[in-house]
Amino acid sequence: MVAVTSHQVSSADGTVIAYERSGDGPPVLIVGGAFNDRQTAGPLAEALAPEFTTIAYDRRGRGASGDTAPYAPEREIEDLAAVLDEIGRPTHLYGVSSGAVLALEAAAAGLPVARLAVFEPPYSDGPRTSDDYLTRLAGLTAAGRRGDAVELFMTEAVGIPAEAVPSIRQSPAWVPMKAIAHTLLYDALVVEGGAMPRARLATISAPTLALASAGSPPWLREAAAAVAEAVPGAGLGIVDGGFHEVTPEILAPVLSEFFGTGH
Repeated sequence: MVAVTSHQVSSADGTVIAYERSGDGPPVLIVGGAFNDRQTAGPLAEALAPEFTTIAYDRRGRGASGDTAPYAPEREIEDLAAVLDEIGRPTHLYGVSSGAVLALEAAAAGLPVARLAVFEPPYSDGPRTSDDYLTRLAGLTAAGRRGDAVELFMTEAVGIPAEAVPSIRQSPAWVPMKAIAHTLLYDALVVEGGAMPRARLATISAPTLALASAGSPPWLREAAAAVAEAVPGAGLGIVDGGFHEVTPEILAPVLSEFFGTGH
């Protein structure tokens, strides 16, 4: 069992950001997406720990991290900068979904990123949610209707059929999803409606690998391919997996090769 140590750092606005370190070797920072925190990153962190120092953190509003108002995606870039400053050397980044968008923005902002891997950043050429999606999500969040916020996110942003929601509400995952539902608005703001900022991505100099699951909808694979085209010199990888997910057993060797050998 790999030893895990807990740490905290203060972001630029004073928000406390909690993170965990494990393993030994070149550092890899995992940036989670919606419903993710440092606990959900644990299995991948453990799988990478034999070769890397893995860092899994709670994005603001999640887990043991603070949530200073008002929220803006720029604050999350500052959070990443604070963790990277604490690590003290160029770090590999692996971002998932909205966390992939944050990782791309961090690299474009000039943060000390050694290599960058992103899994299915949810960019799209056209709108995938209704015009009032953000307003409705913000209203449900403000009213404390966490379950309804999760349902709205799952059906509109993720594309889960409405008829599947009742079974999800009865699943063991429902309680932890509700607990973090207030941050779904943050994910929506990070993604900015889904439009790909091609001009910003074109400024990224870190070696980059865009990944997608073979089991995901075509639009997510297309988004990964578009990122690979937008970032200079970036590669594209399609890996075996399910709907917007890949198991650590499959993903870790892919990341290990990219971060470790440069292939």
